[in-house]
Amino acid sequence: MSTVRIALANLPFPATPDASVAMAEGAIREASDLGADLVCFPECFIPGYRAPGKQVPTPDPAFLSRAWAAVAAAAGKAGVAVILGTERVEADRLLISALVINRDGTNGGFQDKVQLDPSEQGLYVDGSGRRMFQAGALKFGVVICHEGWRYPETVRWAARQGAHVVFHPAFHEAEPGSYRPATFADPANSFHEKAALCRAAENTCWFATVNYASEGSPTTSAVVKPDGTLLCYQPYGKAGLLTADVDLSEATGLLAGRLKPL
Repeated sequence: MSTVRIALANLPFPATPDASVAMAEGAIREASDLGADLVCFPECFIPGYRAPGKQVPTPDPAFLSRAWAAVAAAAGKAGVAVILGTERVEADRLLISALVINRDGTNGGFQDKVQLDPSEQGLYVDGSGRRMFQAGALKFGVVICHEGWRYPETVRWAARQGAHVVFHPAFHEAEPGSYRPATFADPANSFHEKAALCRAAENTCWFATVNYASEGSPTTSAVVKPDGTLLCYQPYGKAGLLTADVDLSEATGLLAGRLKPL
């Protein structure tokens, strides 16, 4: 049996881009103290997701380079792999992305968001292509927010490539008058957390979703087992790191691998 401890950084929305870097560095140190091998952050945590009402400065490639270097240094010092929700600028195009940093602080590459939510069109552009990552014995893929909830193919692709865990950085805050859940996958709540259960069960892989901590949050960070049952979740709106010990042998990819051409 090969067990890996993962951490999900269920943190408040950063007040400034500089604060996002400091918060990420602190969470990496805490993840190391908790014995985690890898920590995953929410969508666009650095510099912050550009949602309506959020005061996030104009995209700044120089800031992003400095931020990534600071996070990489923290990862290397702590010996913890990182999945950093971020954005990046490529040829004047702004992409939602996740930067993977290896445990020694080296760059493991980006997974851009391929399937944008309609509300993101015009601000961000679609990425292209999917890739796999590895941290020690752990093989994993990354699907970002909307594409993981609404496009099962993104998770299935990773599971068919041998992913033990598919990580899901997200941004999901309460809307006025929306239901305020207290338990994961509450039947009265939206479909989103039920989708997380499905993504794991339909592919026989682990699914780890990480959201920001916010008042009345409609979804929270959680780890789902390959049989579609819930392993653990973070209390709604509570800031902190959720840790879970993941048995890689349970992620067989059996159901993902049985899919036949339609």
